[in-house]
Amino acid sequence: MPPPSSSPLLLLLLFILFIVLCPEVWSYEAPEDKQDVFARRACPAFLTFTNAAYLSGVTVELPCHCKPQQVHSVVWFFRKHLDGSKETRALTDHHGNKLVDPRHVPHSGTLQSRFSIRLFSLLIFRAGPDDSGIYICGSADKDFFYGYDLDIQEARTVSFVQRLNPETTGKKMKERKGLGSVQPLYQVFIGFRPWSVCDRCGVAGEQVRVGLCYMHSHLLHVRYRRANQTVTSCGSGAVPRTFTQRKQDRLGAKLEVTSCQVPCPTQAPRSSKILALMTFLGYNSASLPAEVPVFYLNHPTDHVLTLGCPEARPNMAVAWDRGSEPIYRWEHSAGRSLSTTAPRLLIDAGHHLVFNPAKTQDSGVYYCWLQGHQAAEIRLLVYAHLGRGQSVTSHPDFPKAVKTMLTSYAVMTAVFCLLMFGRAGVRHLRDTRETHVD
Repeated sequence: MPPPSSSPLLLLLLFILFIVLCPEVWSYEAPEDKQDVFARRACPAFLTFTNAAYLSGVTVELPCHCKPQQVHSVVWFFRKHLDGSKETRALTDHHGNKLVDPRHVPHSGTLQSRFSIRLFSLLIFRAGPDDSGIYICGSADKDFFYGYDLDIQEARTVSFVQRLNPETTGKKMKERKGLGSVQPLYQVFIGFRPWSVCDRCGVAGEQVRVGLCYMHSHLLHVRYRRANQTVTSCGSGAVPRTFTQRKQDRLGAKLEVTSCQVPCPTQAPRSSKILALMTFLGYNSASLPAEVPVFYLNHPTDHVLTLGCPEARPNMAVAWDRGSEPIYRWEHSAGRSLSTTAPRLLIDAGHHLVFNPAKTQDSGVYYCWLQGHQAAEIRLLVYAHLGRGQSVTSHPDFPKAVKTMLTSYAVMTAVFCLLMFGRAGVRHLRDTRETHVD
């Protein structure tokens, strides 16, 4: 019998060596039993709606902050602001299955619905103005636990600022619009959030600032609440209908972009113990695991394609590169004042890279930056396909393919003929030489 393999013993020795070289793993302790987070927060006896305003295109997360302990799954309900309670419909069933028709999803990819539930929280991918309304976390028996008043605003203009104003950087700016000279019933203003960090490091980057439409009034509905009871977003259900009818007084959301450049922080070198262990295992520095995760994506041509940066949130700075070439918002934005038509490649307000539509020449390697650091590498392949009502001859690359095939066939035929004539010539010369010798 052959001797037993020593690979299991070798792996055990390597594991013991790793434990010895890395004593920090000895300090791991199992977490103590903590009280259920839902047990510490009771649901309100009177359902109120927390106002939340976002820019169109972002991925919205609505956490279910409270629920009874005996409820192990939640159902999310939705209704429009001006609809009655009878129009409230469920987005998911008690198993968490989506009830949204995927045919109405406006973007591409393998995502079959823009709604998803993760740990009782509702995620809305690329939320739009039509998604504004009341969202309620409840049970299959229509017991309501927590509610949101969601207002999705679309940026009408994208302004490109040459330099930052030191007086307004990092603090909330307001553009108020009063409707009367003395104590107006309400005031509409734009509330600007602080500038984001520079979305790249080491090269020229960009900073963005979002401004949303808000309303100040003492006549807001008491069931809709914010930190300030007299201020709410313009599209909130707390705004009386008499105010919402005056649409000419409503301001649109704004998105401001400015250029920036910051140096990259020095990365801490890898531990010498880890490098020694990897070297012992046969790995060199070039074959060590990559710093950023790599994703592979295949997509058919002539369809809208949307790329999102993993782990990105609405208040984070996101940037995109194709290979080593940066993709800037001031070149690829649908809200530019000088642009009459939307570009085919653009970065929307939710920091998604949108191909409208995707072409075969868009195939390549793309990098996304998150808070000034490279976060992911996406290797995209856009392939041609034949759908219904299409033929091979209708494809735009058909003439080029035919020309290439005919050229290759002609070259192979010429090479074959040359070989045959050369072979015949060699035989003729050999036969003539033998006859002359005889």
